[in-house]
Amino acid sequence: MTIGLVPGSSGRTDDDKKITYFSNKYVLGLTVVAGIGGLLFGYDTGVISGALLYIRDDFEAVNQSSFLQETIVSMALLGAMIGAAAGGWLNDVQGRKSATLIADVIFAVGSFVMAAAPDPYVLIFGRLLVGLGVGIASVTAPMYIAEAAPSEIRGGLVSTNVLMITGGQFLSYLVNLGFTQVRGTWRWMLGIAAVPAILQFGLMLLLPESPRWLYKNRSSTEAVATLSKIYDPDRLNDELQYLSNALEEERSGRNSVRYRDVFRIKEIRLAFLAGAGLQAFQQFTGINTVMYYSPTIVQMAGFGSNQLALQLSLIVALMNAAGTVVGIYLIDHVGRRKLALSSLTGVILSLVLLSVAFFLESSGNTSMGWVAVLGLVLYISSFAPGMGPVPWTVNSEIYPESYRGICGGMAATVNWVSNLIVAQSFLSVADAVGTGMTFSILAVIAVAAVVFVLIFVPETKGLTFEEVEKLWRIRARGNHNGAESLLEDNRT
Repeated sequence: MTIGLVPGSSGRTDDDKKITYFSNKYVLGLTVVAGIGGLLFGYDTGVISGALLYIRDDFEAVNQSSFLQETIVSMALLGAMIGAAAGGWLNDVQGRKSATLIADVIFAVGSFVMAAAPDPYVLIFGRLLVGLGVGIASVTAPMYIAEAAPSEIRGGLVSTNVLMITGGQFLSYLVNLGFTQVRGTWRWMLGIAAVPAILQFGLMLLLPESPRWLYKNRSSTEAVATLSKIYDPDRLNDELQYLSNALEEERSGRNSVRYRDVFRIKEIRLAFLAGAGLQAFQQFTGINTVMYYSPTIVQMAGFGSNQLALQLSLIVALMNAAGTVVGIYLIDHVGRRKLALSSLTGVILSLVLLSVAFFLESSGNTSMGWVAVLGLVLYISSFAPGMGPVPWTVNSEIYPESYRGICGGMAATVNWVSNLIVAQSFLSVADAVGTGMTFSILAVIAVAAVVFVLIFVPETKGLTFEEVEKLWRIRARGNHNGAESLLEDNRT
């Protein structure tokens, strides 16, 4: 995938050496280490569903209170909302590397607090700390990876962070099963999360700061040293020219970045609408309903054993991770927009299947349990390759350099707020209108997501950061085929 020479572009031609996912081990190493933040994100998302089954056994107050159970789950989401909101600012001021180190410390401390909690209220405080760390990491990891990645493989590399998220969820279910017969079951489940946080902290000390952040904020010499490990000499000169032009344009334009400019400047507003909308629809189409409450959903489908519910949830988590691997390949070949649309089509069909299964089960048909589980698996296999990685990838690449931190943080906050709403409301809505109707509502939301993507989300596959900025300027002038126009200009 190549783009011809344009003014201010990278100067890539069809004769350039093809860049592939595995062609630069240095970039891949940076991606994997940064992706440990995604592992923390995924592990915390998945582990609480199994741990909660045993927390109820240890704390009678939790067993007697649905509110306490929901608070234990949702307090991490509240922390993540705060962490994501602060994470954008933290990334802009302190850099991507420092933000990652801070997130690791907060997450590790929170894990230790949870493991040692003498009562539910200390446990809730630990969940808040863990959520803060996860929220910061959810903003930082995609940004750090995107800024170090060549544009040809940026989607696949950022999607590796999503693979780490889904891998963390799968790992959490393995840990949940592994500790079911161990004394202090849930304390081990929650406390062991400190291990990857400590590992990432040590590895990040050996890695450089994001080259783009370095060039803008600290040292062009350090930035060049890092970029020289990523690009060959000719491409390196082009990338440095990009950075120099972008920095000069920023200095000659605005002196400071303000939150209100996100909504005042049309091209920034359009980019944020696309990014935040994708983040919201990722949650409102039900993904973390499946991941948080999959054991409960399985039990609602007629499988009463805690251990069997966890084993079936493990299958769901494995499908999620496997689907993300497919997405890593497809996102830079099929493109972000097409992948999202095909993913949502499968999500709609699987939600209809789930809805039908639960409607029939509520009518007295007792053979629908496995159909419901099949629907969950189909849902994950449709969601994971597309709507799993696409929102995070798009948000890592659609904002100008000076707004990447605050817009990425705001969009991630939208994700966590949506996540919290879904987590707090799903079981209540299911009780009020029935599980079948609840999945029907999610299917309608998924249809709305398709319309949103068609109208507001352009294709950014293979474009440099600077070309994406040009795309939004074109769309701000009223041309909603901006990507096609840009690519056509590149060929001439």
